[in-house]
Amino acid sequence: MEIKHTEGNPKGYFAAYEDDKMAGKLTYTNAGNNLMIIDHTEVDNAFKGKNVGKQLVMSAVKFAHEKNIKIIPLCPFAKSVFDKVDEIKDVLS
Repeated sequence: MEIKHTEGNPKGYFAAYEDDKMAGKLTYTNAGNNLMIIDHTEVDNAFKGKNVGKQLVMSAVKFAHEKNIKIIPLCPFAKSVFDKVDEIKDVLS
């Protein structure tokens, strides 16, 4: 699984690919210079149950750590990952 990040202003996304097929996508909106709002995560039905969504959230967390920014997970799926994984709560706003 390869995850590609496309930064935009103010919106961006992380997309997961397997064999050149998009497996899933996490979209976000920048709110200023140090805040990312995760607004949507979706996974293609063919990839359900393969942790694609969690990998996308973890990629956003890694990016937040690298850029020293905080995350607000408005997306219910992303929020559920933050609720379950204590080690990533440090990036929550």
